[in-house]
Amino acid sequence: MLQWIIGIYTLYVLMKIYLSVMQIGYINVEKRRKPVLMPQGRYFVAGNYAIAKERLSLVESFVEYLLFLWWVLAGFHWLQGIVGAEDTVFNAILFLFGFFAINWIVTLPLELYGKFKIDQSFGFNKMTPKMYLIDTLKSILLFLILGGAVFAALAWIISSTENWWLWGFALLFAVALLANVIYPTIIAPIFNKFTPLPEGELRKEIEAMMADAGLRSDGIFVMDASKRDSRLNAYFGGLGKAKRVVLFDTLLEKLNDKELLAVLGHELGHYKHGDIWKNIAMMGGFLFVAFYIFGHLPESLYAEMGVVPTAGATIAMITLLLPVLSFVYTPLMSMLSRHNEYEADRYGSQVGGKQHLVSALLKLVGENKSFPKSDPIYSRFYYTHPPILERLEALGFDPDCVDMDAELPKEGIFEFLDREGK
Repeated sequence: MLQWIIGIYTLYVLMKIYLSVMQIGYINVEKRRKPVLMPQGRYFVAGNYAIAKERLSLVESFVEYLLFLWWVLAGFHWLQGIVGAEDTVFNAILFLFGFFAINWIVTLPLELYGKFKIDQSFGFNKMTPKMYLIDTLKSILLFLILGGAVFAALAWIISSTENWWLWGFALLFAVALLANVIYPTIIAPIFNKFTPLPEGELRKEIEAMMADAGLRSDGIFVMDASKRDSRLNAYFGGLGKAKRVVLFDTLLEKLNDKELLAVLGHELGHYKHGDIWKNIAMMGGFLFVAFYIFGHLPESLYAEMGVVPTAGATIAMITLLLPVLSFVYTPLMSMLSRHNEYEADRYGSQVGGKQHLVSALLKLVGENKSFPKSDPIYSRFYYTHPPILERLEALGFDPDCVDMDAELPKEGIFEFLDREGK
């Protein structure tokens, strides 16, 4: 059985590597061709950034594979020899803390390289080493408290119930729902400052849009994202009374009010169409399948690894194998997500103006250095948002009709086209 597991995992890693290599080769060629959606210089830099991130992903895949092999061939046996093989809740927590600590330490250099080398060299990262250390300590503390509680409950279920996979699924699904409720109001403020959007015309227009969409929220907030990263974003998050609209301060700085309203219209489109609940349902289906499969792994697998199938070892094994099932599930999730994005764009263009949504998307692509082209197989597999060129075409915009080396005026690209008589 262990040989089959290693074989399946090897195939998974090879497929990931293949997709990354294809993407790197594609962008290497395209970045030297005629630019679209941004000037030549920025287009070339965006291509280099995408390649740098994908190369890092390649290294991460290799490290992930080596870690997996070490765990199943020696690591589980070694760690269980240290913490003991007693099937108790306390033992499970110790085993899992050790398991996650080792994984984190091994992959930490890659995270640091991505943030302080790649992101910083391309002008994104604004974090200082001190800020990163503080954030890391906060994350570790949250993991010890919240993660420890979840591990304890799941370990008790595994040790005490016969159909533990079903009850384990129910627990994790409930935790996921709870996380959606507490994240906007409890977790996120631990790391960022959220300030209510000041009273004024912009706030009134946003509230009117929310009322038309039937959204009652906890408020409209501006997040101090610029202290960590220069990228632009906005999101609508939370469930129940914890729902809130969050605008990055970088977004307010770069977009005019009409563009901002169009972007928020897109986000409200997700709410109007129930996309949050659709995503939760998809996640629930994934968790159910995962727990069913991994809940029926034979005990002989653990014997081949030289370990006792304790609750801690079982949860760690599920964690190791989840990426494989997630990889299989990804194309379906991506396809449904892209459909939802088209629908949200359609709604955003209706309530915020098609021309303003196009103008905002062009600015987002440029400011975030998002390379606008992708290998077709890669994008169909991974992209949760449609390729930007396809989104713009669906909104009726032809990128070939504008010289992108010209500075984009504040009033928006459609007004610019009208003014130029194109």
